[in-house]
Amino acid sequence: MRTRRRWTLQTLSGLWARLTTVQPEPPTWITALAALIALGVVVYPRSWHISRGLITVAHEGGHALVALLTRRKLQGIRLHSDTSGVTLTRGRPTGPGMIFTAAAGYVAPSLLGLGAAWLTALGYVTILLWTILLLLACMLLMIRNVFGVISLLTIGGAVFVLSGFAPADVQAVGAQLAAWFLLLGGVRPILELRGKRRRGRAPDSDADQLARLTPFPGGFFVFLFLLISGAALIIGGYLLTPTEVLDLFHPA
Repeated sequence: MRTRRRWTLQTLSGLWARLTTVQPEPPTWITALAALIALGVVVYPRSWHISRGLITVAHEGGHALVALLTRRKLQGIRLHSDTSGVTLTRGRPTGPGMIFTAAAGYVAPSLLGLGAAWLTALGYVTILLWTILLLLACMLLMIRNVFGVISLLTIGGAVFVLSGFAPADVQAVGAQLAAWFLLLGGVRPILELRGKRRRGRAPDSDADQLARLTPFPGGFFVFLFLLISGAALIIGGYLLTPTEVLDLFHPA
């Protein structure tokens, strides 16, 4: 019994040491390259169409997480091949729980990107990757269609390989790319939503649902989504900016 307990403690201690190992800040050119690649993926239509599903995963995950936090019953999540998704919850059709759940989707990718930028800036890349794996595993339990299962298993598999087998410098590059992509990619769907609403093509969007739940118009919530995502991009970009670059603007 003592041997088993000692082995368990040693295993947990080793796991904790691995999780909390601080990785050194990557070179400035890596951060700049990661930001440029993420920007190119988000701006270029073809690459955006392929990668937009990652933002949808974060979007629907935001709905699901807030639904659980506000004690709504989460019935399931569906991810579709056209990069759309839907999260089904049950509970009061009005009230704070429904409002916060509806408001969470469009800001979730940017807030997740901000969290990723914070952990990456601190050097806790392993914690970031394992947190993503945990969130994907929890989300997988609520997926209700085959495409959604395949999508999450594919993303999770890539993150698992990165966290378990890639060298530390490659993990750092992956963390930088993920953070920049979420920060930049979180803004574009909101801009797309604004354009669709102007053309009358999104009558049941999250913003329009919120307009029916509150005294505020849908345009107010689009502006609020942009404000939050823009702030996350600025703060996250600042966190990811290498120290040597920041020192140029704040000389000792």
